[in-house]
Amino acid sequence: MKKILHVLGTRPNFVKMAPVISALAEAMPDTGQVIVHTGQHYDRMMSEIFFEELGVPRPDHSLEVGSGSHAIQTARVMERLEPVLEEERPDLVMVPGDVNSTLAAALTSVKLGVDVAHVEAGLRSWDRTMPEEVNRILTDAISTTLFTHSPEALDNLVREGIDPTRIEFVGNTMIDTLVALEGRFKGLDAANRMGLDRKGYLLVTLHRPALVDGPLLPQTIEALVEVSKQIPVLFPVHPRTRANMEKAASKLSGEGGDLRLVDPVGYLDFLSLENDAAAVLTDSGGIQEETTYLGTPCFTLRDNTERPVTVEVGTNTLLGLDPARIAEIPQLIEAGPDHRPGIPPLWDGNASRRIAELLASR
Repeated sequence: MKKILHVLGTRPNFVKMAPVISALAEAMPDTGQVIVHTGQHYDRMMSEIFFEELGVPRPDHSLEVGSGSHAIQTARVMERLEPVLEEERPDLVMVPGDVNSTLAAALTSVKLGVDVAHVEAGLRSWDRTMPEEVNRILTDAISTTLFTHSPEALDNLVREGIDPTRIEFVGNTMIDTLVALEGRFKGLDAANRMGLDRKGYLLVTLHRPALVDGPLLPQTIEALVEVSKQIPVLFPVHPRTRANMEKAASKLSGEGGDLRLVDPVGYLDFLSLENDAAAVLTDSGGIQEETTYLGTPCFTLRDNTERPVTVEVGTNTLLGLDPARIAEIPQLIEAGPDHRPGIPPLWDGNASRRIAELLASR
């Protein structure tokens, strides 16, 4: 294998692939690696910071697709990636996760006859109204190699007719990044810098359209205001979420409490805040995984999760897509989990090394 091309587009993509790129460089020093940044997350705090904090090499190609509808984003990536693939002629394209950039890159590569390896394959929420679910299913269907990070993924893929010989259970590369950075973020004490006590606040991150693009957003903010009367609430606000909050401001009636709305923070600071929080409220898949490794209670404001293993091990609680249930969080924190939380198999910091060794052996 002479050249591997990585397609990265969003904040979680960088977290998942930084250790893979590093492990491949060590295991396959004679194989060139090309990084393509699609620019699906174009806000500096949502992507640029990863070149500085994670040490990801600067991209060789930037597609600058920006925002837009799902169709527009997917089409732009395909249109702009095709000439890059024709120029670079990689032996393998690696795509992580389930965002529009992932599906677009996989489709473009396959149509040019280039093999695709999907990192984090086999996750399923069983909710096809989620764009990410459609992206996952289609990417898995056309990928040559599928690297899974949790035991149930194999069953999901086999059920869909994927040849088991194409599937490799390697573990969670996102956890590799946490393990590598643990010494750095645990010493940052970001909470103290923000005037918060360790294990004395609720950290919030919400961004999915079902929650922040409609009438549920003002209900959610009012529920957070009420909870903040019992425990301080820190909410680093995603740019689109903030814009929608400003539109909905006239509908908000909650007052008082200690709800702190701040701009997105750097990745290391966010990990520090996750580690030191009493609990996290989220609709993010990746944060369900990070809190599981860190042992921080997580409450997921969704009807389903593509990461059921986080619920099974005891760190994650599904609240449903129901802002009214946010009121239960202080009591749930106090009660604690119903069984001792654990860490899923192969979430041990060595998933990227396994991927690199498998590819090197081929």
